Amino acid sequence: MTDAQETAADTSLRTTGGAPPDDGGSSDTGAPIPLLEPREGIPPVIADAESLARTIAAFAAGSGPVAVDAERASGYRYGQKAYLVQLRREGAGTALIDPVACPDLSGLGEALSGVEWVLHAATQDLPCLREIGMVPTRLFDTELAGRLAGFPRVGLGAMVEGVLGFVLEKGHSAVDWSTRPLPEPWLRYAALDVELLVDLRDALEKELDRQGKLEWARQEFDAIAAAPPAEPRKDPWRRTSGMHKVRRRRQLAVVRELWQTRDRIAQRRDVSPGKVLSDAAIVEAALALPANVQALAALNGFGHRTGRRQLEQWQAAVDRAKALTEAQLPAPGQPVTGPPPPRAWADKDPAAAARLSAARAAVSALAETLNMPQENLIAPDTVRRVCWEPPAVVDAESVAGALAGYGARPWQVEQVTPVLVAALSAGT
Repeated sequence: MTDAQETAADTSLRTTGGAPPDDGGSSDTGAPIPLLEPREGIPPVIADAESLARTIAAFAAGSGPVAVDAERASGYRYGQKAYLVQLRREGAGTALIDPVACPDLSGLGEALSGVEWVLHAATQDLPCLREIGMVPTRLFDTELAGRLAGFPRVGLGAMVEGVLGFVLEKGHSAVDWSTRPLPEPWLRYAALDVELLVDLRDALEKELDRQGKLEWARQEFDAIAAAPPAEPRKDPWRRTSGMHKVRRRRQLAVVRELWQTRDRIAQRRDVSPGKVLSDAAIVEAALALPANVQALAALNGFGHRTGRRQLEQWQAAVDRAKALTEAQLPAPGQPVTGPPPPRAWADKDPAAAARLSAARAAVSALAETLNMPQENLIAPDTVRRVCWEPPAVVDAESVAGALAGYGARPWQVEQVTPVLVAALSAGT
């Protein structure tokens, strides 16, 4: 048993970092212990094929779940690729792998096939891990487990402190992980991120089991592991911050041209798009429709630091948008699939609005009873869809079928169906 496991065993679930309300577990409020160094020290960064092969062999020979984490360079580099991968497994210790020097980690992924991967906020890391060949077949998400168990704070630091009684170092999560060589304090931070992840998993499993939610969690974890890669977002330029100010189609075309030009430059330079041109500047240019480079240079975001050549490329994008025919202009909004925005329901279908109001209240009350966030009990979009187009005959079988058809897990169907049947019946 490790020191952390002994701590977890001694204190059950501490309350120092925001554990669920105590209903029989420990109420220990001892001061948390700072965790300053990894148990075996900071391991060397693996950056060559020979070292990687030894690591793969060691982790394949290890036992139990494997803790996995990845560091990206969000805000610094283009895209969301991994710049450091951290792993820890009983019998193998901790490994820090440089995916820039070792871009193909499929051999490691295959060696860990069938092993349960422990991640915190798995959906954030899985896309960049998939890019380098690491795809779990089984996983345990400690953040999601915390949500289901009713923890009010589910960040890794809060969870480790609240459950295990240790304080993790903070301060390096938002650094530029593409930096080479990586500074020692950053590597220490990265190693500590997986130091107690399996211990946290074990304690959360016990708590979920105590609350009768362990099977629910397993269904959620299985759904994450089985989910296909996300489809590319349609018209990503529409997510430009400040778009609500842009009303006219010609202005929308300027946003699109500037966004696409910026994206090409950012991808070529491998920098975050925001470092090339801010969203605020894009919206400013769209609203102003500048006639020339001089007018563009006078706008916020295109000031004295913007060179003449850069100004010309942005003005060229504006001019391309201004030259489009009416038929080539983007539509005011994306085609709506599914129900309209709830704010429009009262005018479009008052009965549906009444159903939604009743359903939301019922789901909220049930989530409070189960001590978990509403969105983890059932996706809000699923509730909207069922309320907008309820089954012809509202009963337990038809509502359960509708929920399952929208992707609800069996445990969600079981819990939510009775309250939705009542709400839909009351709203008709």
